[in-house]
Amino acid sequence: MSASATLENIGAKPFTDDKKKGVVRLALLVAVVGLALGGAAYGADHERFAWSYLVGFLWATTIALGALFFVLIQHLTRASWSVAARRPMEWLSSALPATALLFLPLIAFSHDIYHHWMSEEAHHDELLKGKLGYLNPKFFFIRAGIYFAIWTLVSLFFARTSRAQDTSGDVSLSRRMQKMSAPSILLFGLSLSFAAFDWIMSIDPHWYSTIFGLYLFAGSAVSSLSALALITIRLRQAGVLGKASTLEHQHDIGKLMFGFTVFWAYIGFSQFILIWYANLPEETVYYRERWLHGWNAVSLTLFFGHFVLPFLGLMSRHAKRNPTVLSLFAVLILAMHYVDLYWMVMPYHAEHPDFSWIDLGGLLAPAGVVAVAVAMAMSKSAAYPLKDPRLAESLQAENL
Repeated sequence: MSASATLENIGAKPFTDDKKKGVVRLALLVAVVGLALGGAAYGADHERFAWSYLVGFLWATTIALGALFFVLIQHLTRASWSVAARRPMEWLSSALPATALLFLPLIAFSHDIYHHWMSEEAHHDELLKGKLGYLNPKFFFIRAGIYFAIWTLVSLFFARTSRAQDTSGDVSLSRRMQKMSAPSILLFGLSLSFAAFDWIMSIDPHWYSTIFGLYLFAGSAVSSLSALALITIRLRQAGVLGKASTLEHQHDIGKLMFGFTVFWAYIGFSQFILIWYANLPEETVYYRERWLHGWNAVSLTLFFGHFVLPFLGLMSRHAKRNPTVLSLFAVLILAMHYVDLYWMVMPYHAEHPDFSWIDLGGLLAPAGVVAVAVAMAMSKSAAYPLKDPRLAESLQAENL
């Protein structure tokens, strides 16, 4: 089979404009409902909505960031098995420019969320005085602009270059993407880590963890892989992938979900055990607040739902090869990723866990906008990289 495999010799059904328009219409419906619910939630309780919106924004943004990491690492390692899997991740990462717009409401909410260091009282806090060179509104927003500039430029470069290769078949484009992947992944790692410090950890400027950025990355990676599993399974069922994505590729995605589930738990436990062992009051307060006043139930839900159940379930070869079972675990992990972010953010605002329709509005508003961005990216490209030079090799993927 030639490297420039076609729809005919790969056995795929055409990814028609009608199918793409149907996905776009569905995404628009979700966005309209989400924005309407978000507007109503803001009107009902704007302070609570600010915190709910931060959690929803982080959920949508981290999934897109996890997808960008997947694209970069596949090019960096010159992976062949993942040729078809890269395209849905390009769609997801193409939503990152939209997340820059979604950050704008957080500018308005910033004094409510980051009031510990944005208010005048920070100048009277002896500990914070030494951090004000970094933790000040002007530099905070400049850094956010830098993060979004990096993510936007990198995601659009890889998505557009990949689409251009669908038409030209130019092998040099693959070499160009591989060359750009190394510096891009360095910028990605630094920007994601500092974004985690800025947007979540700085809510309590007295608490710190040097591993916190890696913890957020782990959740981003496993949640984006779960989204990839759902998209891939649906595209396979629609027949638009043909031999480009088979049960073997689904199995590989399931193995990555399993691996990053363990990685997430490892990083989370590493952060916990270091703080527990040191037993410093300024560090242990983070976990203390997440164990009292009912938050212990959320902590246990996170432990069992984000680690134990996916670990035991995805360990099975049959679970990874069964579309229904893998889809259920993917939905579970995506839900637990939201719980994880909720658990990180909400204890700073609410003494007790109290999920309400306002939180749902804070989730659906940014998620709906990101869904539209992903659907629009999907409508501009084929279901898989048509002329990637490694496509023929990808078709031979097999799990022994």
